Amino acid sequence: MKFSFKNITFVVAAATFSLAALTSCGDNNSTGWEFAPNMYNSRAYEPLTQWRANTINSDGKDMRSPVAGTVSRANYHTSFLQDDSTTINDLMEYNLPKDSIAVAEVTLKNPIPWSDKVEEEGKVLYERNCQHCHGEKGAGDGEVGKVYKGVPNYASDAYKNMNDGHVFHVITFGKGRMWSHASQVNPEERWKIVHYVHRLQLGN
Repeated sequence: MKFSFKNITFVVAAATFSLAALTSCGDNNSTGWEFAPNMYNSRAYEPLTQWRANTINSDGKDMRSPVAGTVSRANYHTSFLQDDSTTINDLMEYNLPKDSIAVAEVTLKNPIPWSDKVEEEGKVLYERNCQHCHGEKGAGDGEVGKVYKGVPNYASDAYKNMNDGHVFHVITFGKGRMWSHASQVNPEERWKIVHYVHRLQLGN
């Protein structure tokens, strides 16, 4: 049997392919050469672990101390001076999850007593953070709302009876096309906005 150069080339190529196929099916986890292994295998400093002394931070810890005055947003503690000169503490702790609006409606009540001053502060906050969508009178006709669409009218039958917990929860987590405003207004400011929203529900 006569073999030509083409036949030999074909046989070698077929054998190489078969060997490669068998090798690829083996239990081989090697990723090949690593030209900078320290980039792949260096031990990261995880902030909540301490597997050895950290030589970068002066106190040897992975976790750095928070900046003085740092407040945890999940547990925003504050005090509020009532009209009768008594002080209520820790009014703003709020740990309900996003999908608990029904729970918020029955468990939350505005801890800040209503007054003309508080409502006026709520109005200012509303104008800064809400009016562009919800409109000056809460009719859903703000300049952004006209383009964004679907912004409700607070005085309509479906929304005029929203209570404290509902409004506060929606400001905190958002609802529908409205995004969360928790990063724009702190809990105390949200409760003041709640007072003003109730005014708008009356159609005033």
